[in-house]
Amino acid sequence: MTKEQARKLHCTVEAALALVGGKYKAIVVWWLDHRTTMRFSELQRAIPQATAKMLVQQLREMEGDELVARKVYPVVPPKTEYSLTGLGKSLVPIVKAMDRWGETWFRRMGLPVPCDDE
Repeated sequence: MTKEQARKLHCTVEAALALVGGKYKAIVVWWLDHRTTMRFSELQRAIPQATAKMLVQQLREMEGDELVARKVYPVVPPKTEYSLTGLGKSLVPIVKAMDRWGETWFRRMGLPVPCDDE
Protein backbone atom coordinates (compact mmCIF):
# COMPACT_ATOMS: atom_id res chain seq x y z
CA MET A 1 0.00 0.00 0.00
CA THR A 2 1.36 3.40 -0.91
CA LYS A 3 1.39 6.37 1.44
CA GLU A 4 -1.18 8.01 -0.83
CA GLN A 5 -3.50 5.01 -0.43
CA ALA A 6 -2.88 4.97 3.33
CA ARG A 7 -3.86 8.65 3.63
CA LYS A 8 -7.33 7.77 2.27
CA LEU A 9 -8.04 5.24 5.01
CA HIS A 10 -10.50 6.15 7.74
CA CYS A 11 -9.29 4.05 10.67
CA THR A 12 -6.53 1.71 11.78
CA VAL A 13 -8.72 -1.40 11.41
CA GLU A 14 -9.28 -0.46 7.78
CA ALA A 15 -5.50 -0.21 7.37
CA ALA A 16 -4.94 -3.66 8.90
CA LEU A 17 -7.63 -5.20 6.70
CA ALA A 18 -6.22 -3.49 3.63
CA LEU A 19 -2.85 -5.13 4.30
CA VAL A 20 -3.96 -8.63 5.26
CA GLY A 21 -7.57 -8.74 4.10
CA GLY A 22 -6.75 -10.22 0.71
CA LYS A 23 -8.41 -13.52 0.01
CA TYR A 24 -5.34 -15.63 0.79
CA LYS A 25 -2.99 -13.33 2.71
CA ALA A 26 -3.82 -14.57 6.21
CA ILE A 27 -3.50 -18.16 4.95
CA VAL A 28 -0.06 -17.35 3.51
CA VAL A 29 0.97 -15.92 6.91
CA TRP A 30 -0.33 -19.09 8.61
CA TRP A 31 1.64 -21.39 6.29
CA LEU A 32 4.85 -19.35 6.40
CA ASP A 33 4.65 -19.33 10.20
CA HIS A 34 4.39 -23.13 10.20
CA ARG A 35 6.99 -23.81 7.51
CA THR A 36 9.24 -20.71 7.85
CA THR A 37 10.21 -20.74 4.16
CA MET A 38 8.22 -22.07 1.22
CA ARG A 39 8.68 -22.21 -2.51
CA PHE A 40 5.90 -20.92 -4.73
CA SER A 41 4.93 -24.46 -5.77
CA GLU A 42 4.67 -25.48 -2.10
CA LEU A 43 2.37 -22.56 -1.39
CA GLN A 44 0.26 -23.52 -4.42
CA ARG A 45 -0.11 -27.07 -3.09
CA ALA A 46 -0.87 -25.78 0.42
CA ILE A 47 -3.54 -23.37 -0.88
CA PRO A 48 -5.14 -25.31 -3.76
CA GLN A 49 -8.19 -23.04 -3.92
CA ALA A 50 -5.96 -20.13 -5.02
CA THR A 51 -5.22 -19.84 -8.71
CA ALA A 52 -1.57 -19.27 -9.58
CA LYS A 53 -2.43 -15.78 -10.83
CA MET A 54 -4.23 -14.85 -7.60
CA LEU A 55 -1.48 -16.29 -5.40
CA VAL A 56 1.20 -14.38 -7.34
CA GLN A 57 -0.84 -11.19 -6.96
CA GLN A 58 -1.31 -11.68 -3.21
CA LEU A 59 2.39 -12.50 -2.70
CA ARG A 60 3.47 -9.44 -4.71
CA GLU A 61 1.20 -7.20 -2.65
CA MET A 62 2.53 -8.74 0.56
CA GLU A 63 6.10 -8.27 -0.65
CA GLY A 64 5.36 -4.65 -1.56
CA ASP A 65 3.87 -4.11 1.90
CA GLU A 66 6.99 -5.70 3.43
CA LEU A 67 5.07 -8.61 4.97
CA VAL A 68 6.92 -11.32 3.04
CA ALA A 69 10.42 -11.55 1.63
CA ARG A 70 11.05 -13.19 -1.72
CA LYS A 71 14.42 -14.75 -2.46
CA VAL A 72 15.21 -15.76 -6.03
CA TYR A 73 18.04 -18.23 -6.60
CA PRO A 74 19.97 -18.02 -9.89
CA VAL A 75 19.46 -21.65 -10.87
CA VAL A 76 17.69 -23.51 -13.66
CA PRO A 77 14.84 -24.09 -13.23
CA PRO A 78 14.26 -20.87 -11.25
CA LYS A 79 13.87 -21.30 -7.51
CA THR A 80 11.93 -18.72 -5.51
CA GLU A 81 11.39 -18.89 -1.76
CA TYR A 82 9.05 -16.84 0.42
CA SER A 83 9.33 -16.13 4.13
CA LEU A 84 7.81 -13.72 6.63
CA THR A 85 9.58 -10.47 7.40
CA GLY A 86 9.65 -9.02 10.90
CA LEU A 87 6.50 -7.06 10.08
CA GLY A 88 4.88 -10.20 8.69
CA LYS A 89 5.80 -12.14 11.84
CA SER A 90 3.99 -9.50 13.89
CA LEU A 91 0.77 -10.73 12.24
CA VAL A 92 1.23 -14.30 13.49
CA PRO A 93 -0.55 -13.79 16.85
CA ILE A 94 -3.52 -12.29 15.01
CA VAL A 95 -3.67 -15.15 12.52
CA LYS A 96 -3.32 -17.69 15.35
CA ALA A 97 -6.25 -16.03 17.13
CA MET A 98 -8.27 -16.31 13.91
CA ASP A 99 -7.24 -19.97 13.68
CA ARG A 100 -8.46 -20.68 17.21
CA TRP A 101 -11.71 -18.80 16.58
CA GLY A 102 -12.29 -20.74 13.35
CA GLU A 103 -11.61 -24.04 15.10
CA THR A 104 -14.16 -23.15 17.80
CA TRP A 105 -16.70 -22.23 15.13
CA PHE A 106 -16.23 -25.53 13.26
CA ARG A 107 -16.64 -27.51 16.49
CA ARG A 108 -19.74 -25.49 17.43
CA MET A 109 -21.22 -26.34 14.03
CA GLY A 110 -20.44 -30.03 14.65
CA LEU A 111 -18.06 -30.13 11.69
CA PRO A 112 -14.61 -31.67 11.42
CA VAL A 113 -11.89 -29.07 11.71
CA PRO A 114 -10.02 -28.64 8.39
CA CYS A 115 -6.23 -28.25 8.57
CA ASP A 116 -6.30 -29.91 12.00
CA ASP A 117 -2.73 -30.70 13.11
CA GLU A 118 -1.09 -29.45 9.90
